[in-house]
Amino acid sequence: MADREFYVVIEKDEDGFFVGEVPQLKGCYTQGKTLDELMTNIKEVIEMCLEDEGDGEIPEFAGIHKIRNISPNGKVSGIAGKGCDQSAGSSRV
Repeated sequence: MADREFYVVIEKDEDGFFVGEVPQLKGCYTQGKTLDELMTNIKEVIEMCLEDEGDGEIPEFAGIHKIRNISPNGKVSGIAGKGCDQSAGSSRV
């Protein structure tokens, strides 16, 4: 099998654990007490998810955007991101 690259979205939960998810693979997420533990765990989970996917097509990762300053009325004052064409007026986040 050819080498593949996957993006891992990482958050820190309320208990201080790092939680990682691979958006391209359905149900592919795990956690770890440290970033090193998380990355070891996510590699194992990616292997399991790839086995479950079989020969199915894996969607291309399009990017991630950060939205800042969302007011209580729902207005957004700034958008920053990478990987998506903002000039097209996309509403995907």
